[in-house]
Amino acid sequence: MGKALNEMTLEELWDLFPIFLIQHQEHWKEWYIEEESRIHSFLPLIDKIRIHHIGSTAINEIWAKPIIDILVEIPANYSMNSIKEMLVENGYICMSEERNRMDFNRGYTNEGFAERVFHLHLRYFGDNNELYFRDYMNDHSALAKQYEEMKLSLWKKFEHDRDGYTNAKGEFISECTEKAIRNYMNRY
Repeated sequence: MGKALNEMTLEELWDLFPIFLIQHQEHWKEWYIEEESRIHSFLPLIDKIRIHHIGSTAINEIWAKPIIDILVEIPANYSMNSIKEMLVENGYICMSEERNRMDFNRGYTNEGFAERVFHLHLRYFGDNNELYFRDYMNDHSALAKQYEEMKLSLWKKFEHDRDGYTNAKGEFISECTEKAIRNYMNRY
């Protein structure tokens, strides 16, 4: 038996979980809805939290990593550590913790990706620029296509370097997000 995931180096993890893109899949929306329902089943304050489908799988018709990104927003007076405990008890692994932000995944195994993989981003209300970017891409299909082309051009170069892949897309995402926030003022 090989190393446990938490014993692997970053390079070993990137080798086991390379970046790869596939054509947009309609079932991604269904996977999100099913996972959203599952999350609601164990998180408290169902009427006070907001759950959103974000990331490239939430952008119509573009190639994406087959990983469903989920944003969970909670009230500022609620403890992130309490939510963290419930997520971990229900199969999520905490991957990073920063001040007022936590990131989790589900669907990573010692053999590689499971059939369904989720990245969950836990934030306080209002820390949600990903929603603006998602909506801007869905409302501007030519820009979404440009984003897809950039992702495809970066894929092989950064196949085993998630940070490099994310950083290479950063300027485009920032510029589009700023435009979206101006256009969709106070939408969220």
